[in-house]
Amino acid sequence: MRTTVDLPPSLLRRLRAEALDKGVPFKDYLSQVLERGLEGPRAKGVRGKLPSASLGEVRAGVDLDRALALVDGLETEAFLSKRTGA
Repeated sequence: MRTTVDLPPSLLRRLRAEALDKGVPFKDYLSQVLERGLEGPRAKGVRGKLPSASLGEVRAGVDLDRALALVDGLETEAFLSKRTGA
């Protein structure tokens, strides 16, 4: 099937160069790249697994809810100061 796709010049050059390096016609290489992208991990629902690590115990007397509220307030202040330019 024939279709028209607008590609940024830098991407088009890269695709053409890679197709040439592999000795494959451009349209065949473009089809392969698109299929690999569509069949990637997200399309299959496969997710990578990250190792978990213990960060230790919470110190006695530390209120995590209060600490998280403090961090939230600081992030909000930082966001607002960037947004207003202050």
